[in-house]
Amino acid sequence: MLVKTYGSACYGVKAITITVEVDVSPGLGFLMVGLPDNAVKESQQRISTAVQSIGLKMPGRKVVINMAPADIRKEGSAYDLPLAIGILAASGQIDASRLEQYVLMGELSLDGYLRPIAGALPIAIQARSEAFAGFILPKENAREAAVVNKLDVYGMETLQDVIDFFNGARSFEPLVFNTREEFAGNPANYDVDFSDVKGQENVKRALEIAAAGGHNMIMIGPPGAGKTMLAKRLPTILPPLSLQEALETTKIHSVAGKLGKNAGLISCRPFRSPHHTISNVGLVGGGTNPQPGEISLAHNGVLFLDELPEFQRTVLEVMRQPLEDRQITVARAKYSVDYPANFMLVASMNPCPCGNYNHPDKKCLCPPGTVQKYLSRISGPLLDRIDIHIEITPVPFAKLADMLPTESSTTVRERVIGARQVQKQRFAAEEGIYNNAMMSSRLLKKYCVLDSPCQILLKQAMERMGLSARAYDRILKVARTIADLAQQDAIHPNHLAEAIQYRSLDREGWAG
Repeated sequence: MLVKTYGSACYGVKAITITVEVDVSPGLGFLMVGLPDNAVKESQQRISTAVQSIGLKMPGRKVVINMAPADIRKEGSAYDLPLAIGILAASGQIDASRLEQYVLMGELSLDGYLRPIAGALPIAIQARSEAFAGFILPKENAREAAVVNKLDVYGMETLQDVIDFFNGARSFEPLVFNTREEFAGNPANYDVDFSDVKGQENVKRALEIAAAGGHNMIMIGPPGAGKTMLAKRLPTILPPLSLQEALETTKIHSVAGKLGKNAGLISCRPFRSPHHTISNVGLVGGGTNPQPGEISLAHNGVLFLDELPEFQRTVLEVMRQPLEDRQITVARAKYSVDYPANFMLVASMNPCPCGNYNHPDKKCLCPPGTVQKYLSRISGPLLDRIDIHIEITPVPFAKLADMLPTESSTTVRERVIGARQVQKQRFAAEEGIYNNAMMSSRLLKKYCVLDSPCQILLKQAMERMGLSARAYDRILKVARTIADLAQQDAIHPNHLAEAIQYRSLDREGWAG
């Protein structure tokens, strides 16, 4: 008897429906075709033991399984459930009349319980698009899949529950999940706040500007000055995730298996801080089994690279294209997948190997030329994609001991949201442009027009400070954001003057 069940495979952040064809006929043997990997092939032992544990038996005849389309590699243990149900239905132990209406996914334990899977959200989205009536999966993934409306999602605990569902032995209710109400009632809560930071008012201002315009940023300062502490608080002043952004972010983390049990939509902006020993694949994604990398896990959030010069140069260089295109394409001989990568890059570094260059109290012990050599570990094209350079000095004791309250993240976030609203209206007719950091040269000429005093100021600054040509566009973008924070239509000299000071690494002679 031939029976078909349906599963799904994730490629990139999208899913492809997999048809599992099971035929049980006279003879002996168990044959599985359709490019299954070792984890799928090993399902025979898991299925056999799980079926016996619930009092049923594997058919003592020839079993042939084809997983179509046969030219796509099937990976992972999540196909256990559709394979098991297909075998039991083909051997007449389950009513097969409703199998075509449902997508089934789940790993089986030896006692018949279902283990969680990765990628439940994109699979549910694909199931709805192909007009399946429902999605049956492990209970721990049910809330994640139930985010998708117009699809009945059944979270099951055991293989026996699934069998009872198709045989009509028990009634099961689909999980009801009001996505908009749940998202609105689950605001972003952070354990850290801007008010925790003592002093560093100039750096806080730079972070506010970066958040308001979506600008990439690098902080240069000695150890213990607060670079990491400040970076971790950047997500707290970014605008809250929209529902669409939350769905995109949740989908990526779902595919990567980073969502916890019984997780719904992600409501906080991601903050990813990979170690400097990370590989190219770990940062941008890919691998034998394609997985999103850190830059995709930071989508709609912040990617923080601490001690930037310590990262391998080749690892840093692969970020150049994603920083421009806001997505990463991983192309290999056997596959090509796209991952979104719209993130804010925040980096930090010591000014020199000993960390004391430009320190107000300590003397730098590095030999001549060491500072320039240390800085040269970061390529010019990468620095070209970072809008704001800010120097940090240690906080004096008087500031650390000061008990006066400082601005909270909520207060700063309100100003950032106001500036983002201005940009939303400005770029409403521009497809794919959402903030000032994304402006092209054409948009700079349109929205960053300088009057005569501003032109004179910028000309003098570039000549006297020895600013490079690449600093010109970055200064205009940052000045436009500063004007938006002040709710000003035009860029004024004070906005431009503040933007100029955020180009520390472009100054001639900065590194000696």
